[in-house]
Amino acid sequence: MVLVNNTIRFMNFTQKQLTSSEFTNSVDENEVDLRVYLNIINRYKWRILRLTLLIGLLAWLISYTLQPIYTATTTFLINVESPNIVSVQEFSVRNDQMKTQIDILSSMQVWEETVARIQKQFPEKFQPQPRKIPSLFGMPLDWQTWLSDWGISTTPVPPTNALEPPRLPSKGYLVIQDTKGSQIVAIAYDSPDPELASAIPNTLAEVYVENDLESRLQMTQKATVWLTERLDGLRGKLEDSEKNLQGFTESQKLVDVAGVKSVASQELSQISLDLGSARRKLAETSNMYEQIQRAKGKPLDVLVTIPAVFADPLVGSLKSTEVGLEQKASELGKRYGSQHPEMIAVKTELETNRANLARAVQRIIDSVTKQYEVDRANVATLDRSMRQKEGEIQSINRKQYDLGVRQRDVEANRQLYDMFLARFKETGVTQTEQKTIGRIVDAAVTPTTAYKPKKLKLVAVAMIAGLLFSIFLAFLLEHLNNTLKHGDDVEQKLGMSLLGILPRLTNRKSKQRPLFVFVEEEHSYFAESIRSMRTGIMLSNVDNPHKTLLVTSSLPAEGKTTFATNQAFALGQLDKTVLIDADMRRPSVGKGFGLTDNAPGLSEMVAGTKPFTECIHRLEGVDIDLIPSGMLPPNPLELLSSQHFAEVLKELEKQYKYVVIDSAPIHAVSDALMIAKVASAVIYVTKADFTPYQLIRGDIRRLMLINKTPIGVVLNQVIPKELSRYYGTKYGYYGGYSDYYGTYGSSATKKIVAS
Repeated sequence: MVLVNNTIRFMNFTQKQLTSSEFTNSVDENEVDLRVYLNIINRYKWRILRLTLLIGLLAWLISYTLQPIYTATTTFLINVESPNIVSVQEFSVRNDQMKTQIDILSSMQVWEETVARIQKQFPEKFQPQPRKIPSLFGMPLDWQTWLSDWGISTTPVPPTNALEPPRLPSKGYLVIQDTKGSQIVAIAYDSPDPELASAIPNTLAEVYVENDLESRLQMTQKATVWLTERLDGLRGKLEDSEKNLQGFTESQKLVDVAGVKSVASQELSQISLDLGSARRKLAETSNMYEQIQRAKGKPLDVLVTIPAVFADPLVGSLKSTEVGLEQKASELGKRYGSQHPEMIAVKTELETNRANLARAVQRIIDSVTKQYEVDRANVATLDRSMRQKEGEIQSINRKQYDLGVRQRDVEANRQLYDMFLARFKETGVTQTEQKTIGRIVDAAVTPTTAYKPKKLKLVAVAMIAGLLFSIFLAFLLEHLNNTLKHGDDVEQKLGMSLLGILPRLTNRKSKQRPLFVFVEEEHSYFAESIRSMRTGIMLSNVDNPHKTLLVTSSLPAEGKTTFATNQAFALGQLDKTVLIDADMRRPSVGKGFGLTDNAPGLSEMVAGTKPFTECIHRLEGVDIDLIPSGMLPPNPLELLSSQHFAEVLKELEKQYKYVVIDSAPIHAVSDALMIAKVASAVIYVTKADFTPYQLIRGDIRRLMLINKTPIGVVLNQVIPKELSRYYGTKYGYYGGYSDYYGTYGSSATKKIVAS
């Protein structure tokens, strides 16, 4: 069934020939398949298991060498609501903050005093102790000695009976944890000695309470002395500020600064209103004045058009009279001429009217000019008055500011003096009060069991980490392996069709010959794979069957000669077939069939030194003919690229149904490229888990450049057990395939087939 499936996949794939770009795109496609990852884990499962167990064993050994650690906890209540003895911020402790008290509790001063008390309480525990060596089941585990014996350690190893210097308790093992919403904190300490683990938290709490009482008493005494000195200074400062205020009031003759400032403000407001009106009026006059100045020196007709002039009633009347006289003069000029008495009278009247108009315009211009000068002088006067009044108000503001400064100074000094006087009285009353900052709720008890190490947890975590590391290492090794390991790699990494899979020949039989496996073990899995690939070759191009088949590979020792020979045997069962050894560099087919090195072959046929009948060797017991390489030419590439070689192949195609050519590796030399140009089809053979797929892709791309895309890839020398690991139980019967075919030809089976 697997062989049929491979054939169907090959037929579907060959219906579409890949171009060079399609080849590259198909290779770069990455499809996520969970089964691929599961198969990788399945292939490396025993190595993963061994490494995981090894890491677990090392963790177990290390856990027994670790020193046991004991922990004890003291529950302590911090009284943050205790009244302040001295309320001055500069000298009081802010007892309303839990974090502040925890910081004090964990301070270095409290810790050093605690260690000093512990040394006095347990003097025997801080004496030099004999060197302890960890043991497992009574056997000492002295790693330092072992490393020294192996020559790894460079430091001198102390003797077994040597004394170790005493180690003081470390603050790093102290943990203080508060409870949210509560004033209780937990003081815990880890130590290899259970007595120290319980004594240190209790002693720390006692030292903290005593230090708090002592510090508050000292601060109270210091505050009393400081307050006394400060009150004397504040009293003198208050008196000086009051005298300064009184002297300033008398020197400036200040009675009611607010009333004087109010009158000045009202006057300034009225001047500001008058100045605004004057400026608006000046703006109007200035506009008319500028129009007149721009028209100065221009004809009367232009001056009349000025809005200020044109708006005057007299000018308007004179202008209308002038228009009427001009119209009358025009009519008389047409009727009587310029010398007529009536015409002369009209002209005289017109000149008189224009003179009156000129005097009226000049009167208006003079009036506007005078009004402009008056308005400008008015604005200047009001502006000076306003600046003078503003100066008066600024002077009043400065005096008011200086007065306010002195008044505030007096008030601040008075308040500070009153406050210090009140605190001084309070300090004298409360000096004898001493309330503790906290108390022990539950004292620490000497532990009987070690807190850590948790050996089972340590081993479990180590094994889980080891398992993850082993799986990661397996995927890393798989990723670094860039060879083709199974059939799916051919399509995924090369973008080529898989023609078939050939198992590795185990050589368990002493007389097994790789070139003759197909004819000598015709019921083996190897032979059946050859038949399946023969079917794929025949179905790859049904309309125009391939006659000349070129078999090549990337590197030597990939099994191309074995495949070419056995495939020739398979094709020979169907029709007349000839096998050609075209590997002019390292020929091996002739020797495999028992021919001598001097046997005529391909080189003689192409050169024409021997007739075809002498170069074609008839083999006994098989259905194919053989053409060995013949005498090795000095330049094989020149021989294979000649026209004579192409003519020889055409002649052989007339005599034989199939021509199978075994060529040199394509990556080493270009012989296979020359043969591929005249061959009908190319079959690419590669060894499983041997050749990097990047190398194969490059060689296949060289074939594509000459339009000779291989019809399929043969994955050779695959280990059936490894194949089943890649595919899982789906392909698990690969390992027993040869056994199945080994019994396929038994007498009982033959009887069944015959019936």
